[in-house]
Formats: sequence, C-alpha cells, structure tokens
Amino acid sequence: MILNMSVWESIESLADYVYRSAHTPFLRRRGEWFERLGEVYLALWWIRAGTLPTIEEALARLDHLRTFGPSPEAFSFRQPFPHPGAPAIPVDDRNACPV
Repeated sequence: MILNMSVWESIESLADYVYRSAHTPFLRRRGEWFERLGEVYLALWWIRAGTLPTIEEALARLDHLRTFGPSPEAFSFRQPFPHPGAPAIPVDDRNACPV
C-alpha cells in the first residue's frame, strides 16, 4: 500500500495547488502511472493547528469516508465541510418553496 499525506491551511490552498499549478499537468497524466481504483482513495479532514495526523488516523478517516460518505469526520473536494471553528453561514430561505 502507498500512502500520501500532506497538511494544508485551507481547502482553497490545496485546491489551488492540485488544480491550478505546475502539479496539474501531472495530475491529468496520472492514468499513465497509476491503476484506476474502484473505491474512494482521497479523504480530507480538519486538524488542530500545530498537530500532525498519523497514518492510523488517515486510514481510519479514509475508511469512514468509504463506509458513511462525506461528513465533517472525512470529506472530499466535491463535498467539503467547513472548518469546525468557521462562522456559520446564514441560510437565505426567502425563495424556498412553501411546504
């Protein structure tokens, strides 16, 4: 098994690196070097500043994402969850359909 881990300050800074940097052409060619996996292989989660995740934690978060889908515990770029300390965004339901 190969495990790749990195720590970033925000989802936006990670997305900028992955999708809008010199890394992007290599990402597009990953099919030349890696087999296509039939299951989730990337898990994102928030950690406290100054801490580092362990391999065991990474594997547990990946398993959680595979088993339960995206949640604050483990998520993906497609369905990110805000940092636990982030202010809540108010919901504007003025245009919602009445029940």
